[in-house]
Amino acid sequence: MNTITRSPGGESPVLVVAAGEDRFGEHRGLGISVIAFKVVPQDSSGLLIIENTFHAKGGPARHLHFEQDEWFYAVEGEFIIEVGQERIRMNPGDSLMAPRRVPHVWAHIGDARGRMLIAFMPAGQMEAFFREVTRADAMPPQDPALWRAHGMELLGPPLALD
Repeated sequence: MNTITRSPGGESPVLVVAAGEDRFGEHRGLGISVIAFKVVPQDSSGLLIIENTFHAKGGPARHLHFEQDEWFYAVEGEFIIEVGQERIRMNPGDSLMAPRRVPHVWAHIGDARGRMLIAFMPAGQMEAFFREVTRADAMPPQDPALWRAHGMELLGPPLALD
């Protein structure tokens, strides 16, 4: 259930997106995971926040964003994130900021379900990217032109998981 109400002063809308729900009530599959839009640019000052829920190990290809900083918050499960030359293990409650123009790659590595909140600031073309790639219910294809069209550079494969 999504609810939009006016704040006590009436000047700004308050958006409530229920647990496990997408802002628009839509399903967005990525094969090993699903994403739910929680905050989209038109709700805010250009911010996109997604919840990424994993039912299998893995993650996206190595890439960088030309204009977006990307913030990760581990809600449930275990993750490995590489940002530049740094390799960080994330557990529930940990967060990490990956700055724009710095290569990064990450993966869910736990045996149980994994959940991560991810924010893109500013959103740029990320909402459009996720709308396009989730139609196939598979991880985004390693097509450099697709990534470039959405403000990113594809730099390599996903993390190899043992």
